[in-house]
Amino acid sequence: MKRNYITIVAGIVLALIFTLKLFAFQVRQTQVAVKTTFGRQSKSISEPGLYFRLPWPIQNVYYFDNRIQNFEKNFKLEQTLTRDKKNLLISLFIGWKIADPKIFLERFDNGSLKDAEETLEGLIRDKKNAVVGQHNFADFLATDPNSQRFTHIENEILSGIKTPAMEEYGIDIELLGIKQLGLPESTTEKVFDRMREERKVRANELTSRGEATATRIRAEADRQRQEKLAEAQSKATRIKGGADALAAESFAVFEEEPELAKFLIELKALEASIKEDATIVFDRSTPPWNILFQGAESIGKDQGETH
Repeated sequence: MKRNYITIVAGIVLALIFTLKLFAFQVRQTQVAVKTTFGRQSKSISEPGLYFRLPWPIQNVYYFDNRIQNFEKNFKLEQTLTRDKKNLLISLFIGWKIADPKIFLERFDNGSLKDAEETLEGLIRDKKNAVVGQHNFADFLATDPNSQRFTHIENEILSGIKTPAMEEYGIDIELLGIKQLGLPESTTEKVFDRMREERKVRANELTSRGEATATRIRAEADRQRQEKLAEAQSKATRIKGGADALAAESFAVFEEEPELAKFLIELKALEASIKEDATIVFDRSTPPWNILFQGAESIGKDQGETH
């Protein structure tokens, strides 16, 4: 009896599972879905959850991955002509996702990702060639990094394909960028020659600026040097004039008292000779030591006259 009960319960569970598979379907977090009725689209589903449907062939459900798809394998280096008639090799990368599954399913048979990428490839190639053709070679390759306009060019290509991709194919282009740049062998040497010439012109400009700055610095230094020399010479002239005036006054006094002048000179010489400890042997008449004995003789004479 118990075994029969278990069998019945198992049968009911299997029936429920079968019924759910026939009349319900699940959309996951990473999916969007389109429900069709007799082959015609009836509902687009972008929110995850469990949904009701009628069994096939009345209704069918198509699932699509709504995560960003990386698409770059088909974008090899392709030759593109710039506005100034220079050849460039450019490859791109894009990130896209299915934003409107109804349009996507309608435009591509059974929602084929391969067909979608082939269509995107042609759309992007046409827009890339058109945008590159509006820019000069220097916008891509230049000695001055500030002259390059990669971001601006990428945004131009992206804005040119974003709207038609959404409206016509239900595809949202999330990002687009230049992956690689190259040059044909026939033009590489010419490009390098031009870049070397630009570098040379730039170096000459910097050299000229440096020489002009050095000339200004030297001129300013010479001017300051001349000013300081003139100031020093003027000060030296003033000092020398003051010294000459003092010397003239002293000479005037010495002319009136020559003996005094002679005495002062000898006294100064005597002072200079005995600044350090020394033993000196000299004659009584040797100047300037003779003034010591002259002073002693004068004192002795005065004392004798007193007695």
